[in-house]
Amino acid sequence: MADELRDILRNRVKEKLARDEVVASMTVRLCRSIEIARIAATAGFDTIYVDVEHNTLSIDAVCQICIAAMQCGITPLVRVPANTPEFICRLLDGGAMGVIAPHVRTAEEAREIVRYAKFTPQGERGAGGALPHYHYRSFPSAMVNQAMNDATMVVVMMETVAALEHVEEIAAVDGVDMMLIGTNDLCNEMGITGQFDHANVRDAFLRTIAACRKHGKHVGVGGLASRPDLMAEYVRQGARYVSTGTDLSFLLAAAAEKAKFVRGI
Repeated sequence: MADELRDILRNRVKEKLARDEVVASMTVRLCRSIEIARIAATAGFDTIYVDVEHNTLSIDAVCQICIAAMQCGITPLVRVPANTPEFICRLLDGGAMGVIAPHVRTAEEAREIVRYAKFTPQGERGAGGALPHYHYRSFPSAMVNQAMNDATMVVVMMETVAALEHVEEIAAVDGVDMMLIGTNDLCNEMGITGQFDHANVRDAFLRTIAACRKHGKHVGVGGLASRPDLMAEYVRQGARYVSTGTDLSFLLAAAAEKAKFVRGI
């Protein structure tokens, strides 16, 4: 029964990271319906993350997209609007297989997020009955808690100067799987808005990669959709998760290219 539960709860992102493979992610910020999950899977993405921090999607819509993503074989993550249990627990219960926590500054904040995201004995997440992750089936509670804890990802965003000052301590927090660098917000905090080539940005990536490698964690690249050269550079340095851009930017770029083609006829 335990093996069956683990098979149901497979997390493709965790599996690829464990094999030291690069994970391709698409951000959902525009689409409000489940079709985006199938589109992402057909396009070849390993995961989507629904960005609730920067849009007006309802919890219900987000969870429907997450459930559809699981059925498509890709891992649904959600960037929460606030690192509080009323968002983290509800979105995880509704279908997300992990949370992306923005603006984490200290190890204590990271530990709080782990407590909200994980069931006992690793955390304090409350039990709310059968979940869509294992098809609403009935399994022993202790077995479910362990399997769900193993499958659920906790991703903390490194997008503040304070986070960089505490990068070693944050990387050492048990239960944190990945540190995702939010390059845009980090540049803003550093006073170098839009200067992705700045030496301080490279230093932030290299420091985070070194800390994660030391503590057995992974690094994600965010905010560099316009700079595939830098994405590739940081993957070569050791990052293994790449946020490639949003559904909105993909649609706009393809539409603009078609309009340009017609104008040129």
